[in-house]
Amino acid sequence: MRIVHVANFYGPNSGGIKTTLHELGRGYLRYGHEFIYIVPGVNNHSEMTQYGYKITLPSVMLPGSGGYRVIRNNRELKKIIASLNPDAIEISDRFTLRGIGLWAKREGIPTVVFSHETLRGLAKRFLPSWLPLNSLVNWHNRRLSQSFDHVVATTEFAAREFRELETPNIVKIPLGVDLETFTPANRSLRLRSDLLQGSQLLLVHCGRLSPEKEPQRSIEALEKLIAAGVDARLVIIGNGPLWSKLRERSAGLPVDMLGYVADRKRVSAILASADISLAPGPLETFCLSALESLASGTPVVASQSSAVGEFLRHAEKNPAGAIAADNGAAFASAIETLAFRPALRKVARGSAERLPWDSTVTLMMQLHGLEVIGSHAPSASTKRKLRIAS
Repeated sequence: MRIVHVANFYGPNSGGIKTTLHELGRGYLRYGHEFIYIVPGVNNHSEMTQYGYKITLPSVMLPGSGGYRVIRNNRELKKIIASLNPDAIEISDRFTLRGIGLWAKREGIPTVVFSHETLRGLAKRFLPSWLPLNSLVNWHNRRLSQSFDHVVATTEFAAREFRELETPNIVKIPLGVDLETFTPANRSLRLRSDLLQGSQLLLVHCGRLSPEKEPQRSIEALEKLIAAGVDARLVIIGNGPLWSKLRERSAGLPVDMLGYVADRKRVSAILASADISLAPGPLETFCLSALESLASGTPVVASQSSAVGEFLRHAEKNPAGAIAADNGAAFASAIETLAFRPALRKVARGSAERLPWDSTVTLMMQLHGLEVIGSHAPSASTKRKLRIAS
């Protein structure tokens, strides 16, 4: 089977979307299927990668996004997809690529769209309150679900606004984590000592530094901890439009801003060497970095208004972390409840082990009507040749 996935907001420094595409591609290929992913870039370009066949199309950069791009010409995009003769299309961008779903329906091509965000949360965060926000969100979600055969939500939190509309084609498929790359075995006492610089409690914030993710909350929590006499230090991994403001905000505090770290082994070592990972984004519908922290054996403190609490299992007797109200004091208090409890590391790892990427891939293949064919995958000689439109 040939699966084509189109995604905007994919780039050299992007996080969750890029990881999701790569892991889906790696999984589909492992089970003998073809995977082609089309993403925005500067020029027309195509290449074979370990995740599948990658096609890059000219795009426009979104102002103030910190480098995010959107494919420029959807008409040309449709021509390219048609030339690929896909058996199924996956979409990661509910805003600018909805028309691809309508076009694919007319062409008789099965489609799936990932709802990577909570539209209701984004509307409340960025649109004026005098607008009829619920009506606008419901209208858009209905149109989205009518444009595709399936809408995939990665958590109940993400699915909620569709379930309230009794959307018949909403499907919950959790994302996964690379349990081999992110593992407690990467914990390094030497690295931990280097990062602590003499402090006692090592906190890490890993994620895009953009307004909707509220990264300043981690700095606010650190301030409260220091005021309470806790000898903590914060390491921030990531880049984004708030980089300069956060750098100014953290002046004089024990904060290290490492920027975007491309080496996943380096990221995994930092996560494993930390005591607590922070996920303050109130609109997170999944948060892969939080799950990667758990896989590394590091408990997480997350916003109580996000989806992260679902895989922290915060309502159970032994959760893999804590959730907190969206303010620095609440995050600091939650951090103190988790600090210096080494037994939590095993609980954190156990929570992550429930969500391997192979389960995500298997569920996606079932959604596409595929069997898990494994060693019975068709040989390379039986696969169709790519026909790329010029």
